Amino acid sequence: MNLGITGATGFIGRRLIDVALRRGHEVIAFTRDTTRQIPGCDMRLFPEDRPPDIAGCEALIHLAGEPVVGLWTAAKKRRIRESRVQGTHRVVEAIAAASTPPEVFISGSAIGFYGNRGEEELTEASVPGAGFLAECSVQWEAEALKALGPRVVLLRTSIVLGREGGALKAMLPIFRAGLGGRIGSGKQWMSWIHIEDQVRLILFALENLDVRGPVNASAPWPARNADFTRALARAVRRPAILPVPAPFLLPLGEFRHELLDSKKVLPAAALDYGFGFRHPELPEALKDLLG
Repeated sequence: MNLGITGATGFIGRRLIDVALRRGHEVIAFTRDTTRQIPGCDMRLFPEDRPPDIAGCEALIHLAGEPVVGLWTAAKKRRIRESRVQGTHRVVEAIAAASTPPEVFISGSAIGFYGNRGEEELTEASVPGAGFLAECSVQWEAEALKALGPRVVLLRTSIVLGREGGALKAMLPIFRAGLGGRIGSGKQWMSWIHIEDQVRLILFALENLDVRGPVNASAPWPARNADFTRALARAVRRPAILPVPAPFLLPLGEFRHELLDSKKVLPAAALDYGFGFRHPELPEALKDLLG
């Protein structure tokens, strides 16, 4: 199948392309910077001011978006929202204009959709929460659902664990220096997924015609922050005795809530469709990644 992938040079996009090419798919990689080449791919521009050229794409996997990590200034929040909502709008415009629309449109979303929910177990049937990322995710998904013709999958991604990028890459130097510790009370739930399962789930949704609508990309066993901290410390053979009290996060502004909020997200739809996780539990997943 000829796959169009936006966010192709990102952490998830790069791994997805590697696996898709090995499975025999052809890949059209959309990026803001076409001087960055990806071996084996047809490179195309993903413009901000007009729909991308999706001619020949039998499927679209839309992963592009401004990273959420960092100080949420007004400008940063605008980039987060526009890159997701307006970017998805451009893709939907391209689908509407296509002489042969893609058969399936997998649009990235996030478990930020659920907001801060404490001990509540969250599935795809749960209502959206409150807060900036929840509101952004609702608008993001609403744009994707305007796509007429293809089967639409909304991939609500949790914390993706991989050595090459994302949260784990940022945390490793701190934990390897013995400076890691729980954040706040440590009781908040963290939902996560191994990068291998993230990519496998995307391709599972691509290849299985029954999959549609929201799908939580999260492992079946979320972990409390304190347990996550202990598991990561054990994986790198270092202590984790330096907690980060909530007031210490005030300089991060609104983004601190993403570190302190609790989201116990379960992959109900993926399991119902028959997807099998290779890394369902955190200690094994970290062992696999860190050896």
